[in-house]
Amino acid sequence: MAVKIRLSRHGKKNYAFYHIVVADSRAPRDGRLIEQIGTYNPNTNPATIVLNGEKALAWLNNGAQPTETTRRILSYEGILLKKHLQGGVAKGALTQEAADAKWNAWKAAKDAKVASKKQGLSNASDKAKKEALNAEAKVNAERAEAIAKKKAEAEAAAKAAAEEAAAEATAQEAEAPAEEPAETPAEA
Repeated sequence: MAVKIRLSRHGKKNYAFYHIVVADSRAPRDGRLIEQIGTYNPNTNPATIVLNGEKALAWLNNGAQPTETTRRILSYEGILLKKHLQGGVAKGALTQEAADAKWNAWKAAKDAKVASKKQGLSNASDKAKKEALNAEAKVNAERAEAIAKKKAEAEAAAKAAAEEAAAEATAQEAEAPAEEPAETPAEA
């Protein structure tokens, strides 16, 4: 029986997440499995991987073959490095303490790299939000300025129209009394 370590798809359409499973290579993708050893969610940034490293290492030592994607996941989590270091210990090339020290140093560097990536993504999203707010404030100020300008023009036009109407009214009043006294003596 050929045993594979592979992904089993779950989740909604266009929003998949995967279980990392050990299954017979002849079984369907989402079908019968021997054991579930973790989960993989590619929808987050960086991708979320929860993996039982001891079980994965035990299955690799028993001869389970990972698929390409699960090989990358196992490599990302350091399981393949741990298997490689255990092979060196078995051959006598290095001691268990040295192998553990190498793996711990690699894991610490990897965790620092992931933390810096998360921090960089957080900083980038904060910067993008600030830029969007500044752009929105600029647009709002331009709109308010345009509205104030239109309002001032409308008030000036209304004031000019009112002054013109008042001047016209005073001109008509001045003409009307001047004509009436002239007509009154002519009638007499």
